[in-house]
Formats: sequence, C-alpha cells, structure tokens
Amino acid sequence: MIDSASIEGLKSTLDIIDVIGNYIELKKAGANYKANCPFHDEKTPSFVVSPSKQIYHCFGCGAGGDAIKFVMDIEKLSYPEAVEKLASIYNYTLRYTKSNNGGNDLKRVLDATQNWYTKNLDLVPFAREYLKNRGVNQNSIEKFGIGYATSSNAFIDFLHSHHIPLTQALEAGTVARDDNGRYYARLIERITFPIHSTAGAIIGFGGRTLTNHPAKYINSPQTKLFNKSRLLFGYHLAKDAIYRQKEIIVCEGYLDVIMMHQVGFNNSVATLGTALTSDHLPLLHKGNPKVILAYDGDNAGVNAALKASKLLASHSFEGGVVLFLDNKDPADMAIGDKQGLAKLISHPTPFIEFVITQIAHSYNILNPYEKEKAFIEIKIFLNTLSPILQDSYIPLASSILSISPHMFGTRRDNYPKRINNSQLKQDPAWLSLIKTMIQNSQLINEAIDILPPHIAGVHQEAYKALIRGDTNHPDIIKISIDETIPVLDDKMFYKTIITQLKRYYKQLLSTIAKSSIEYEKKSWLIRKIRTDILPRLEKGELVPYESNITI
Repeated sequence: MIDSASIEGLKSTLDIIDVIGNYIELKKAGANYKANCPFHDEKTPSFVVSPSKQIYHCFGCGAGGDAIKFVMDIEKLSYPEAVEKLASIYNYTLRYTKSNNGGNDLKRVLDATQNWYTKNLDLVPFAREYLKNRGVNQNSIEKFGIGYATSSNAFIDFLHSHHIPLTQALEAGTVARDDNGRYYARLIERITFPIHSTAGAIIGFGGRTLTNHPAKYINSPQTKLFNKSRLLFGYHLAKDAIYRQKEIIVCEGYLDVIMMHQVGFNNSVATLGTALTSDHLPLLHKGNPKVILAYDGDNAGVNAALKASKLLASHSFEGGVVLFLDNKDPADMAIGDKQGLAKLISHPTPFIEFVITQIAHSYNILNPYEKEKAFIEIKIFLNTLSPILQDSYIPLASSILSISPHMFGTRRDNYPKRINNSQLKQDPAWLSLIKTMIQNSQLINEAIDILPPHIAGVHQEAYKALIRGDTNHPDIIKISIDETIPVLDDKMFYKTIITQLKRYYKQLLSTIAKSSIEYEKKSWLIRKIRTDILPRLEKGELVPYESNITI
C-alpha cells in the first residue's frame, strides 16, 4: 500500500491546473478556469477548475474531485494507479508500507523478465519466422512487447546474473518448483506475450508453444498482482479507443487481438484462456461500451459465445456476437480480408437473439417434447432480463418455436427488483473505518480478529475486498476518493470499533432472546454476552470475535 503521508505529499506538489491542462484546454474565467467537459458532450463550457481549492466540477454532468480523481476518471485508473502515474509524471518518489514492498519486488522481477524475453526474440530466427508467417509485423511486435522464452537453465542463469532471488521469481510466477524443490522456468520454448494491468504495468505473461507441447497456450499462475479472471489482454492499449468509440471487441486469443490492432481495430481485447465470467464485468462496464464477442465458429467457440451472451444479456449489456466460420479466426481475416472483417464486426447478432436462436437450434423443435424443452430453457433465460427486454424478444422466441406469445406470460408484477448497496442506507462509522484502513493497511490485520465481515452490514463487500487486498474493487475506490468520509486517528479508530461491537452484540442479544434455539445454548450465549463481552467493551477493551457466539 502507498503510505498515506506520501500521497498527501504528492497532492501538495500537484497543481490541478497543470494536471488537467495536460489533457484539455483550459481558459481563464475570473479566479477559475473553464473548459468543455471531457466526460460528456457539450457546446457551452460548464467544466470549472478552481486553482485556489485545487478541485474541479462540471455543472453539466456532476463530475468533480481533485487532480488524482481527474486522472482516475480520464485514464480509467484505480486510485493507487492514478497516484503512481502522477508520481511518475512529476518525478515524485512515493513511499510504501511494508505490505506493498513485495509488490515492488515482483514488478522488478517481471520487468527484468520482459527485457530478457524481448532480447531473446532477436536471437531466435524460427520464432521470428513464426510471427512473420502469422502476419505479425515489427510494429506489432514492439507495441505488444512480444518476446521468446528459451530454456529453463538459461532463464535461471539470467535470474542469478541479475541477482534476482528465486523466491521472488517464484512469487512473481515466472518460475515454479518441482517435487524435489528444484526451480524451473514456467515458460520455455514459447513465444511470450506480456500481460498488463489496466494502467500498463506488467503483471504476468502468456506463452504460445512452438514445439509439440500439448498445452498450446499457458499463462502465469495467480499471484499478488495477477488474476486472469479479472483481466483482458490488451486492455491497456485498447482503453482509449474503447472510450472514444463506445465499443469493445472481445476475442479469444492473443494473436487475434494483435492482428485486430494491426489492421486498425484498436478497441480489441481478449480473455486470458478462460471463459468470460462475472469477474470481467466491472472492466467491461467502464465507459459503458457496446460489447462485440468475436469468437471462432467451431463448437467450442459457439458454446463460449452462448455462455458469455447469457451473462452479458442478463446484466443489460448492449452488443452482440460475431462468429468466424470456415476454420477462420479474426487473425486470419485481418490478413486476408480486412474489408470482410470490418463488415462482419459491424453486423453482430444481438446477444438475446443469439441466445434464443442457439437454444432453439440445439433441439429438434419439430418434436413436441423437444420443443417443450426448448421453450422452458428460453423462458428461463428471458426471465433473467428486464420486463422491457422480455417483451421485445418474446415475439422472436414465439416465432422461432411457432407458438403463441401468450405462452411466455408476463413477469411485470413479480419481476425482482435489483438492489445494490448504494440503494441501502450507508453507515458513516463503517465508511470511516474502511477509509482509515485503506489509508493505513497495518490496521487491517488488527481489525480482522475483532471485526468479522458480517458485522459490516451493507459495507460487507467493501470490507471483504479490503481484507483480501482488492484495491480495485469499486466500493474501495469510491470510499478512497470520497473526501466527505473522514479518516480517523488511532484513538477514534479503536473507539469506533468498540462502538460498532457494542451495537452488534446488543442486537445479537435481542435476536437470541427471540430465537427458538435450545435452552442451554440460549442461556449460555446470553450470559456470555451480558456478563463477559459487553462489560469488557464498556471498559474500552477490544474483544476478539468468537465464531461460536452465534445462532
């Protein structure tokens, strides 16, 4: 974690006019500066920057904050990423708490590994030849940092020569250990593709075999920095185009993305050898783009597209599916038929239509029993959609199945409303506790034994994210940048914890009294809370949570 005092030091060196002026043209307007808002379309400037208060605010769309918040929003970065970017630009040295030193060490290992891979590529003619045959030009090789991993011994020697401990390389995911405890390189005899965070930092690698290895592609294992289920390959290069075009193209492989970029589809990304899952949705939501799934037309590609379409449709994503037939993929068409590729991408099959059609085609609907199965599956899918979308697509479903639209009924009256934490009443005390722990990660370890997540109420997900170190979680980012949430000093932090514990145990007492649990357990719980836990809390003692104090 970045030391909070270090962040404050950075803020004191920043001039918001200078920071924002690097992105948009500001014009003097009295004591302030004005511009057209970069976050929404407007003809009359309503975006105001105050040099005296070091904040900005748009009176049109409501965007506002300080210099760090502006960089977060304009660059689509997390709070720590924006802080690190500004520190780099303004040559400010950040300090980190001990919990983040390991992260710096891992970044050093990954950056050094990337340099080694890229140098190897020039020394291996058949690897260069492979890329040439796939149509990858030199600009793409440099843009995506493509390299080559040679032998395991060569990589281990490289680590030793650069004084990189093997334990650090193990933690970074570039080496592994066998059953005898010997270290070996994870990637050997493979074309390498560096995988970046949304901010552009290398956090892992993918490798494509050039031998007959049964695993054509492999990725880095999960590490402190790398979680493939939440990443999209090429996103750091594609994000500007995604936000500008309001569209993102999701492919299946590294080379698909590289070749799509090479012919101008700079809004292309790929999942990392895994299916599209709900973990990808926060990243896909950024900028609210249309999502185009560009998948192979084989059975595996169709099944992957079907699952992804169900997921995206149920979460109200707009977009559709493009399937590449005749054993072609995006990389093949990028080389041989750019115009055909552009036409295909511009006419996707909408997600809901694709799902309904694919479900119907998976059954013999001429058979009444098969038709009934198709009907049930389609109805279950439609029930995951909003009432308006259901009504819009019931005619299509009824037409494909040759049944009356009335068969699908209506769910307007019993449609479940989606409730998120922002709609529930927030607890100012918990907001302050979480923000204080964000600022001082040392406090998290002290709180874990005392405050279990379920005590946090509507802030449970944010607290869980904090515990597992997920600083990119939307709730963590929101709390981090909310200047209305105060950071507590040590005395008030512990006092607030005690207050929360007293409130929790008093509520628990009431719940136990009304419960129907057996008499002996009920009496023991009531006695434990009344005569032990609450008196200790009243004295100001931090009482560790006991998992058996529950019903």
